[in-house]
Amino acid sequence: MVSVGDLPEELIARPQALVVLTGIDIVHNAEHLRIWDAFSNNRRPDRVPIQFKMLPGDHDYLKLKQKKTAYDWVIPKGILKTNWMRKHLHDVPAVVVVFFELDWDEQLWNERKQACATFVEVVRTALHGRQTRAAVVLIQKNAPLPPGEDVVAADRATQLCNACELSAKALFVLPNSDHLLGYVIRLENAFYELAQAYYHHESRVVKAHRDHLNKTTHALLFVRHQFKVAFYNELKQDSHTALKHYRQAYLHLHELRITDYNLLEIKTNSCIVNFKICKLCFEHNTPLDAISQFRRHVDIYKSKIGTADLAFEHSAWMSKQFAVFGDLFEEAIRAGLTAIQTQHPGFYYQEAARYAIARKQLCRGLCPAELKYPASDPLAEADKMEYYGQRPWRQGHQSLEAPSVQKEREGIQALQYRECQVDHSWLVIPLLSSAIAQFKKYKSPRMKRYLVVQMGEEYYHAKDYSKALALLGRVTWEYRSERWWSILTNILQLSLRCAYLVMSFEEYVTVSIELMGRYAQVPREEKIRIQMNLHKIFQDEVPEPEHGCEHDSVEKGRALWTTISAGGKSRSPIVVEMNSITAFVECKACFTADSFLCESPVTVKLGLHSFAPMPIRFSQLSVRFSNEAYNQFGIVVDENAVDDPIESTSYLKPGQTLWHTFQFIVEQDDVDCNLSIAGVDLVLGSLEGCCATLRWTDGGGDAIVHPFATQVHRKKVALNADFSVVSWDVLPSNYSTHISPREANLDVQLLQKGPALVNEFYLMTVSITNTEVAQISNVRTSISVVTAVADAVATAQPNTFLYEDIDLPCSQLISMPLLEELKPNQKVDNVAYVRCVDSGARLMCIQVSYQIPIDISGKMSMCNCMKEITSSIEVCEPFNITVSLTNMKVC
Repeated sequence: MVSVGDLPEELIARPQALVVLTGIDIVHNAEHLRIWDAFSNNRRPDRVPIQFKMLPGDHDYLKLKQKKTAYDWVIPKGILKTNWMRKHLHDVPAVVVVFFELDWDEQLWNERKQACATFVEVVRTALHGRQTRAAVVLIQKNAPLPPGEDVVAADRATQLCNACELSAKALFVLPNSDHLLGYVIRLENAFYELAQAYYHHESRVVKAHRDHLNKTTHALLFVRHQFKVAFYNELKQDSHTALKHYRQAYLHLHELRITDYNLLEIKTNSCIVNFKICKLCFEHNTPLDAISQFRRHVDIYKSKIGTADLAFEHSAWMSKQFAVFGDLFEEAIRAGLTAIQTQHPGFYYQEAARYAIARKQLCRGLCPAELKYPASDPLAEADKMEYYGQRPWRQGHQSLEAPSVQKEREGIQALQYRECQVDHSWLVIPLLSSAIAQFKKYKSPRMKRYLVVQMGEEYYHAKDYSKALALLGRVTWEYRSERWWSILTNILQLSLRCAYLVMSFEEYVTVSIELMGRYAQVPREEKIRIQMNLHKIFQDEVPEPEHGCEHDSVEKGRALWTTISAGGKSRSPIVVEMNSITAFVECKACFTADSFLCESPVTVKLGLHSFAPMPIRFSQLSVRFSNEAYNQFGIVVDENAVDDPIESTSYLKPGQTLWHTFQFIVEQDDVDCNLSIAGVDLVLGSLEGCCATLRWTDGGGDAIVHPFATQVHRKKVALNADFSVVSWDVLPSNYSTHISPREANLDVQLLQKGPALVNEFYLMTVSITNTEVAQISNVRTSISVVTAVADAVATAQPNTFLYEDIDLPCSQLISMPLLEELKPNQKVDNVAYVRCVDSGARLMCIQVSYQIPIDISGKMSMCNCMKEITSSIEVCEPFNITVSLTNMKVC
């Protein structure tokens, strides 16, 4: 049975003239098959809109009804007949074309002529007096001569037309040549003209009935006749005239008197006519007219609900109106129409989904679950309706009262029963999917997210919990980052139900952790229940079912959890990315200084703040650094008894902050480098059994709500402050620090007796005195030449050369011999030579590096130190020669 608001297939298809080809034998004649393929295949848009059918000559066409001579006693039983459009699209041809093999030079001309005339007469008899145009196509072996040159052909053509009672314009010749397609296209154009003449005649016949009608008793016929005239004009491809008559038909519909018994018929026919009007407006590239017509259509009928017990039918009808218009709008866009962000098909698909949801809600309220289908089967004739929109148990009834109250009651009961069998969610989901695609296309992210949530809810109602969970998970991040806490809470609660019903361990734990947080707007009792379920999961027990789930789904979900728990195997550990959710526990880790000397221990403070309703214990806490070698210093393992939480370092109490301090010595390779906190891991559950690792990147913090490490927070709270007395929300999160080298205690001097002369091997003495309190080792000294610093870059002087000894090659950088050890206050001198090829100042750079044992927190460690000094040397010319001319005379 067709649902309320559904459009018939013949209404949706583009009307095309029906032309029947007869006399073609495609089974036994290859040439006939070639002709049929040329007509029927490759129907490109540039060819005339004709639908070709191949039928035998004696095919029994639909009989023509007896014409009414007067309408005085005619009382219409309905508005539009269900078979009328289908009849004129597929059954009643506008033109019947007889193909007949006959050449002009046929020796048995008279016999073949008479055979052709007989064939045409058989076709006319089969049409039962219809005004269908008849035409004859002669299949000939030779191409015809130009007009006027073949006298025999002209004479015999006249004889054939007289014998077949055809006009000369209905006789055609189809030569058997290589240019068959060209001849076929010319024939199509001729057939198209004949079809247009036929439909024009039929529309005039219908218009002639108007003089016999009156609006008192024939109001329905005014609608029917205008629709027929419009449809005939569509068949003849006169869409503007068709639109005018469709509009007139719609106005006549609006004038009809509406009762509860004819409302569905009026709405159904209005839907059909409105579809035609909107479709033609889009085809005429007048989208504003289509939108205006649709809005007027909806405004007229949105309040006309009809029988209260069938209110869901009205919602179904309204949903279909919006969905159909959305399809028309989208089709027009594909054809080249440009839509905008505030007016596109997505809004209509969304409204269609909204009415479909309202239909589901009305069904639940109006249709009892124990409803039974009536024994009389009032919907038995639903597929054989004569008129659109009428009830099967009172077809053709147009009075103001129901013919039978009992049948009316049983009919309503049957419709309610049928509505109960509909899975409404699968009607809503495609509409929401179409709306989401449109809002995504026109860049409306918030509307898209809103519809995704609705789609997830419908998948939940359809018991496809896995898809519901996946859809809801796609939008939680946006609602979380924009702080829509009430919406986020509802989404998370629905996600928790889905995760329980499909036994998704990872999703169930992740959502539970977030619902226990401070931003989840759920009662404390609910948070306690969630926490208890979470505790059961980590103990390999079955959690309690979530509230609001259907009983049969709960039983299936519980069976899944029980199967896993009874298997004796713990679930695989999971990792929860905490920076992407607002969890019940927050973490902040920071270095206590912006920089540390390599001779002092690096200190990290880490705080864990719980917003859970009850205390909770973790199994292990670990801090990860950019250098993994230090990870071993940032681990806390719960070693206390479960029943001794007071002294435990792994016990989080509600509303309190648990602080941990970590210290370690950096390696010498990290001196003068940055060290950062890569992340923090907190393990809930048993390390040997079921557990979940809560993982923060960097130093943690509530990255979604309060971006950490901001300058405002850094100014408010010092890094070395007592964090235990500072509010949690303003705590700094300094997760990066610099390891500074130890200051060198050496006396380094460059001894010289200047100035140096150009090209002189100038002697320099580097004096090093150990002023450290301990012996140093591995003393390395280097000398280089640099010019004045420009733009913070020191460059070497190309015309200055350094020598370790006069006999050795020159270099831009020389290294002194390694000194293995140097005792406190011991002094050592190193010499080197410099040669400059021009005058000017030279800047010498001396670097001395060494190692010294130092005590760091009771542990001796070798520390690298370096001292760097610069000293200037003046270079001048050794001689100044002056020449002066005193006399110009030659002796």
